[in-house]
Amino acid sequence: MKKYAIILAGGSGTRMGGEIPKQFLLLKDKPILMQTLLKFAVIKDVELILVLPDNQLIFWEDLCKKYKFSLSYTLVLGGDTRVESVKNALNYISDEKSLVAIHDGVRPLIEVKTIEKSFEKAQKDGNAITVISLKDSIRQKINKENTNETKSETKSVNRDDFYLVQTPQTFQTKSIKEAYQAKNIEHLTDDASVLENIGGKIFVIEGSYQNIKITTPEDLVIANAFFS
Repeated sequence: MKKYAIILAGGSGTRMGGEIPKQFLLLKDKPILMQTLLKFAVIKDVELILVLPDNQLIFWEDLCKKYKFSLSYTLVLGGDTRVESVKNALNYISDEKSLVAIHDGVRPLIEVKTIEKSFEKAQKDGNAITVISLKDSIRQKINKENTNETKSETKSVNRDDFYLVQTPQTFQTKSIKEAYQAKNIEHLTDDASVLENIGGKIFVIEGSYQNIKITTPEDLVIANAFFS
């Protein structure tokens, strides 16, 4: 089956505390987004689709010239929300008998073997969602309504019953395109939830604790350490 990889890069960098969007910050010797694209370019016969907001195109083009970045990919304009951005990228794919991996542009530490495994699992079972087990104990919030105030209580839950969700999230294209045609999905935060919304069964693969999403200055320090 033909393989596509949608790389979503629409962050503003607010939590980084700077003016440069996080995906353009330097990781080792290249911007984060370039490092992410290079990981997926290793996969045989994969077609890359990069999703960027309109107001970041010129900056990205300047970076590509500066770092002599000539990787082949298709550029798609992002929407106002993540859901709209994914829809725009999926609309580019006309071959519904294909596979598509959807990945955060600020997860440059994804392992190539995980990407390969996600495509293999999705071809076999329909989808493959990258997850990791929790290391820490967790507690669930319980909000109890009183007449005068809302008290926030908590209870212990078994961490073995939960996963932390990462990307890539890989699907057979026909099913995920159908899922994104549903209404009232803007509140859903990942692609697995969108497929589950129309009754799709979700399958998982094991990810890596190094596959962090770089959203804060601390994340960038950790990512540089892993890269070294």
